Amino acid sequence: MRVIGTVGLAGSGKGEFAEVAREAGVPVVTMGDVIRAECRDRGLDPADHHGEVAQALRAENGPAAIAERSLPLIREALEESDVVLVDGLRSDVEVDAFEDAFGDAFSLVSVEAPYDVREERITDRGRDNTDRETLAERDARELGFGMGRAMDRADLVVENVDSLERLRERARTVIEEGIDAVEPDDGFDWRESPGAEERPSGEVGES
Repeated sequence: MRVIGTVGLAGSGKGEFAEVAREAGVPVVTMGDVIRAECRDRGLDPADHHGEVAQALRAENGPAAIAERSLPLIREALEESDVVLVDGLRSDVEVDAFEDAFGDAFSLVSVEAPYDVREERITDRGRDNTDRETLAERDARELGFGMGRAMDRADLVVENVDSLERLRERARTVIEEGIDAVEPDDGFDWRESPGAEERPSGEVGES
């Protein structure tokens, strides 16, 4: 049994891990889906109220609320598959929840890229609501949840500064073989990554 979590700021490319997992037949539990479902339950548009509802869920039910709502979905997926990918952790508290639930079977991958690279990607894809919330504001919100601390606790860092296909190759290695099979190279690391030296300060616009 392996449960692989991914963490990363907007535009980092962590969604590609989920796509590669689906292509390989690996179940994906997307934590953002929990929030989107709650938005709809509250009669709100997820595109406009995702961050607001995420904050409300944590305020109402504790900082691990979204992780706790994801656990039954992960356990259900594990009944059919030896590997499950959990897409989109947001905090170190959520890391704690998954480590408590799955022990050594849980590993965390941080997908990272510099701020300017992420900003360009988000502008190019044109599907994020940047009129309502800028990337810098979104970074500040995510880091306020504790995402920087979660990224610092990752078992493996994937530096997404090359081509999309290179990222997908790295994702396939992690998903199909596990992090123990990964050898450090110019795209894998256990310690440093672009912007890592800036994260502890919690400043807006960090990567």
